[in-house]
Amino acid sequence: MQLDVPTALGPGRLTVAAAADPAAVLWLGHGAGGGIDAVDLAALAARLPERGITVVRYEQPWRVAGKRVAARPAALDAAWLETAPRVRELAGDLPLVVGGRSAGARVACRTSTAVDAAAVVCLAFPLHPPGSPEKSRFAELLEPTIPVLVLQGGRDTFGTASDVVSAVDARVGIRVVEVPGADHGMKVLKGSALGAGGVRDLVADTVTGFVLGLSTRP
Repeated sequence: MQLDVPTALGPGRLTVAAAADPAAVLWLGHGAGGGIDAVDLAALAARLPERGITVVRYEQPWRVAGKRVAARPAALDAAWLETAPRVRELAGDLPLVVGGRSAGARVACRTSTAVDAAAVVCLAFPLHPPGSPEKSRFAELLEPTIPVLVLQGGRDTFGTASDVVSAVDARVGIRVVEVPGADHGMKVLKGSALGAGGVRDLVADTVTGFVLGLSTRP
């Protein structure tokens, strides 16, 4: 199901993969260089509904308009926040977990409190621009006051899983899971022990356990 949602920046679009008897809703945003069909986002939309999690993927207005250059962070946040009431209607009384890949993960972190999210899922969090570790965005990972899951590739030029683990430094509430051999797009080299299918399995299984496990946390 697709729903166009008006914002001050133009219409955004929600693509809903509904679970028959959902226990939670996972709302995901895309990155600056791609859309909702990215490997990890597509895997979650395909596999989580049958596990009891409704997945809602959001296309930012700039993407719906066919532009090639992403909007600035403030505009991304504004469109996300204007769309939040519609997502809340879809979720009803269910827990709402927010997240996304790359730039979408940053949006989810920055706005998690404003949308009253239960948790955050970050896929390929862009810890810093490639080759510029001094320009860290780590402070954004610290903004949520709720549980945060980070799935990060071992070859990600925006910050490897090891880089994120070092930055997090065992802070309570942030869990980092490495996707071995994966780059920023969650792609692995030919001959990788994990393989493309293994990446999809790892992403889907890890996010499922995290989201469904929220109800068992004290």
